[in-house]
Amino acid sequence: MTKTKTAISLKESLFEQADAIAQEMNISRSQLFSIAVEEFIERHQSQKMLEALNEVYEEGPDASEQQLLREAKAKYRQMFEDEW
Repeated sequence: MTKTKTAISLKESLFEQADAIAQEMNISRSQLFSIAVEEFIERHQSQKMLEALNEVYEEGPDASEQQLLREAKAKYRQMFEDEW
């Protein structure tokens, strides 16, 4: 894996907190920042996917899907009632 060096500017209080956490975790600040960025990217990608899914399902099920849902619910209800 190729690594790229970068420089960032942080508020001093944020830097101190990051430094303390890195020491607590016994990792370098560089590794801490790398972990943080990876987690941020994963969360961002998940949010984008959720937004895309919400857009797709925004309108709700169409008539044929609603009918399929009604039939599935009736079948499930019947299976449940048969057990009791």
